[in-house]
Amino acid sequence: MRQEELQDLLNSMSLQEKIDQMLQLTGDFYEDADSVMTGPAGELGVSEEDIRMAGSILGTAGAKKLKHIQKNYMEKQPHHIPMLFMMDVIHGMKTIFPIPLGQGATFEPELSRKCAQAAAKEAAVSGLHVTFAPMADLVRDARWGRVMESTGEDTYLNGLFAAAMVKGFQGDDLSSPEQVAACVKHFAAYGGAQAGRDYNTVELSEHTLREYYLPAYKAGIDAGAALVMTSFNTVNGIPASTNEWLMRHILRDEMGFDGVLISDFSAILETVAHGYAKDSREAAVKALEAGVDIDMMTNVYAANLKKLAEEGSVPISLIDQCVMRILELKNKLGLFENPYKGADEEKEKEVILCKEHRALAREAAVKSFVLLKNDGILPLDMEKRTAFIGPFTDDKQIKSSWSFTGDDKDCVTIKEAAENVFDSRRTTYLKGAPVIGADSRLIGFKLAGFQEDAPKEITAEEERQMLCEAIEAAEKADVVIMPLGEHYLQSGEATSRGEITVPEVQMELFRAVRAVNPNIVVVLFSGRPLDIREISKKARAVLEVWRPGTEGGNAIVDVLTGKADPSGKLPMSFPYCVGQVPVHYNEFFTGRPNRKGMQERFRSRYIDIPNAPLYPFGYGLSYTDFSVSSVTLDKEEMGPEDIIRAGVRIKNTGTRSGTETVQLYLRDTVASVVRPVRELKGFEKVTLEPGEEREIVFTIDESMLRFHTEKNGFASETGDFLVFIGTDSTTENQAHFCLCR
Repeated sequence: MRQEELQDLLNSMSLQEKIDQMLQLTGDFYEDADSVMTGPAGELGVSEEDIRMAGSILGTAGAKKLKHIQKNYMEKQPHHIPMLFMMDVIHGMKTIFPIPLGQGATFEPELSRKCAQAAAKEAAVSGLHVTFAPMADLVRDARWGRVMESTGEDTYLNGLFAAAMVKGFQGDDLSSPEQVAACVKHFAAYGGAQAGRDYNTVELSEHTLREYYLPAYKAGIDAGAALVMTSFNTVNGIPASTNEWLMRHILRDEMGFDGVLISDFSAILETVAHGYAKDSREAAVKALEAGVDIDMMTNVYAANLKKLAEEGSVPISLIDQCVMRILELKNKLGLFENPYKGADEEKEKEVILCKEHRALAREAAVKSFVLLKNDGILPLDMEKRTAFIGPFTDDKQIKSSWSFTGDDKDCVTIKEAAENVFDSRRTTYLKGAPVIGADSRLIGFKLAGFQEDAPKEITAEEERQMLCEAIEAAEKADVVIMPLGEHYLQSGEATSRGEITVPEVQMELFRAVRAVNPNIVVVLFSGRPLDIREISKKARAVLEVWRPGTEGGNAIVDVLTGKADPSGKLPMSFPYCVGQVPVHYNEFFTGRPNRKGMQERFRSRYIDIPNAPLYPFGYGLSYTDFSVSSVTLDKEEMGPEDIIRAGVRIKNTGTRSGTETVQLYLRDTVASVVRPVRELKGFEKVTLEPGEEREIVFTIDESMLRFHTEKNGFASETGDFLVFIGTDSTTENQAHFCLCR
C-alpha cells in the first residue's frame, strides 16, 4: 500500500477506530473458537467493542488459531485493517537456543543472527508478526533476574548483538513470510534498577546514560528495528513510558527512530502507582505526549483518549501520528496484501524443530559454554567409572522462564545424551537432591501460570534417601559429574535475588559428594553470574552452561567428552560474592586506586574480600593452551584521519586444536571526563591446530576513541592512549600511542 493510500485510510477512520488500533490485548480475550469473547473485559475496563477492534494481540501463537482470529477480526473491522500478532520469542520459538547471556558468551554476533533467523522462521509459520526482542539493556548487577535476557555488561558487545539479532529476525524484507519485526527493549536503562530489584527506580547521570546505556539500543535501531518497547522503571524521577525527553527528544529526534513505540505490559497505567500521574486519564495524556503508540494491556488509551480529544485536552494530530506508525508497520509486514502472511499449518510441521534448527541450537550451546576451571580432568577419560550426580542430570527444564513457547519434552537431557556415548557398565545417573529446597522461595509463580513447572515437594526422608544413594555412587566412581544450579524459575522477570548462590540443598549434596570423592566436575546451570566461591575452590573443573536450550544435553556431553572444545568467554563478571555487586570490568579509576601489592589502608578496597571478581569479563578456558606475543603498533602517533594497526601473534602451545578469542581494549589515560580503566573495542575468534601460530591485527581509528564529553557530545580528545590485547579483560599486555591534531 502506498503512503498516500495509508493517509487516505487514516483519514477515513473514526476517532474510536484509531484509538482501538492503539490497544493491545492478550490472546485470552480471543479464546473462543467461533467469535471474539470479552474474556476478563470487566476486570481490565475495556468494552466489547474495544476488544473487537483492538489493533494487536500478544501471547498467542499457532497458524490455525491466528488465521481464524484474523479472519473474524477483519470481517468485523470497518476498514478491514489486519491485526498484529506479537509474542516474546526471546531465544527461540520451539527450537530453543541458549539464553541471550549465553549467546553473548559466544562472542559471535553472526551466530546470534542465525539463531534469530531460525526463531523468526518458526514464529512466522506459527502466525506471528512481531517478537519482543532483542533486549539491549546493559547489565551490571547479577541480582537482577533479567540479566539472562541481555548479552552482558559491555556496551560495545551488546550493540553488536542487538544489531545482529534485529537483522536475524527481520532480514532484508519484513514482508517476507519467514521474517518477523524486532522490538528493541527496554527503553531505557532498565538494567540499572537500584539494588538489582525488578521494576525499581533507575538513577543515572546523563553522562552514564548516554555513554553506556543508550548505545546498544541505538545499534538495534540503526539495524532497522521496527519497534521499541518502553521500560517499567523511572529514569531520573520520570517513568519511562511517560518520559517525553527520553522518548521524543532522544529516541525520536536524536536517534531517528520512526517506528512503533509500544509500552511494556501495563506500564502506562503503572505511572499512577509511581505517583507521577494522578489517574489513568492523566497517564493517557502524558504517554501520548511522550509518543507511545500502543498501550499494552491497560485501558488507559481506550477509556480516555476519545473524550480527551473531543474536549481538546490532547490534539488529534498526536493520535494520528501514533496510528499512522502502526499502519505503516502493518504495511511493511505486507499484511494489507496478505493478512495471514507466513501462517501455514503444513510449514509448521516442516520448519519447527527441524534438523537444521536443532543442529544450530547444538552449535550455539557448545559455543556458549564457558570453562571456568579445569585442572586437567577435562575432557573426560571415557575408560573411567563415571557418576552423573545432580538434579540436572535428567531434567528437561533446561530452557528458561522466557522460552514458554518451547516444550520441555523436546529438550535433550544430559542423561539422554550421555547414554549414547558412555559405557552403561561404567556409568551411573542419579538426581542426588531436588533443585531447590524448603529454604528457597518462589513467590507467585503458581499464580503466574507456572503451576506445572513449580518444584515438586519431597519429604525429608526422600531427600535423605537421594543423598545416601548419591554418596554410595560417588564412592564407587573415578569421576563425578555434578550438574547443579538455579531452578529455571529463579532467573528471568521478577526473580531478583539477594543471595546469588546455588541452592543450599544442592550445596549440601556437593559437600557430601566431595567428602568421599574429590574428582568432581561441576556443570553449572544458571541465568546469571553466581557466587560459586566454594564450588570453584573445591571442584576440579567448572563448566558454565547457562540455560542451554533444546539441545543442551547433547552440547554438554560434546564438551565433556572433548568432541567439542569449550570456547565461550564471560559476557558478565562472576562476583567474588554478592557484596561486590554491581561489579564490572570497565570501572573508573578513583583518586585512591588499590594497586596490586599495596598495603596502605586508605585505598578504595574492601577489607574482607578482593576488589576483583572471581572470574572477570572476557574470561574463559580451553582444552588447549595459547600464548600471546607482545603488542606491536605500526606507529605511535595518529591524527584524526589516521589509523593505527595493533597486532599480536597468537600460538596454540598445547596438544589439541582449540579456539581462542583475542580481545582489544583501549584506555584514555587523561581526559576531560574520567575514563574507564579499559574498554572493549574489538575481538577476533581464531581456531588453531597444535603448534599453529597466527597474526591478529586490529585497526584503531579516531571514532574508537570518542566518548561522551560534557561540552561536545561524542568526541575524541588528544592525548595518550594504552592498547591492551589479550584473552580477557585483565590482560596487561599493552602498548602506547598518542592522538594528535
